[in-house]
Amino acid sequence: MLLYYIRHGDPTYDPDELTPLGKRQAEAVARRLSQYGLDEIYVSSSNRAQETCRPTCEILKKVPVTLDWTNEKYAWRQLTVTEASGRLNWGYAAPEMKKLFASEELARLRFDWYRHPAFEGTKFEEGIKRIQKETWAFLEAQGYVFDAERGGYIEKFPNNKRIALFAHQGFGLAFLSVVLNAPYPHFSTHFDISHTGFSVIDFSSTDGIVIPKMLMLSNDSHLYREGIPTRYHNYLNI
Repeated sequence: MLLYYIRHGDPTYDPDELTPLGKRQAEAVARRLSQYGLDEIYVSSSNRAQETCRPTCEILKKVPVTLDWTNEKYAWRQLTVTEASGRLNWGYAAPEMKKLFASEELARLRFDWYRHPAFEGTKFEEGIKRIQKETWAFLEAQGYVFDAERGGYIEKFPNNKRIALFAHQGFGLAFLSVVLNAPYPHFSTHFDISHTGFSVIDFSSTDGIVIPKMLMLSNDSHLYREGIPTRYHNYLNI
């Protein structure tokens, strides 16, 4: 199986919709996906993700399956902290938390990272366990049962499909960390996803065991091909 993870296009968050630029980005990613085809398309229940998904569904003549648990509003309630300024921010992005997230001290805790005393009173444990549970159930439906001892998945049945999930950045960093069995704090501080960033994970098996491999992360060559600016979060030309 190939799993495509696509972040939504350039948005406004209130109201929840794509900007004109975001709509062009969504059309560009649709043209790219049409080159290979998709067997199944999944999408967050947020409007910005639904709008990003729509051109792909129209070109490929697919009906998407909405997964409400991937909506970023839930992750935002559970994986954020209040900064000293009073502003709510993702834990990995908050200045007071970023250094701890990247530290060796937290790395030593590995998958029990949320038990660190600094996270007392947060909903980090609740949030990451929710995303783990839903992600593992989603992958099991595709034929892959998570096995912590192996650090990968047992293949229940062969799956040669190409499937796509259109969702978000903040949720996506947690989701991808679970898929890849990588501790969330380090993954979220060292990797990121830009608008319509196109990530691909290969679920090829060896003797029935799958160790997912990320073939690309947040690729934006579809934007370059269409002459759309390749700007990271609209502030950095890359």
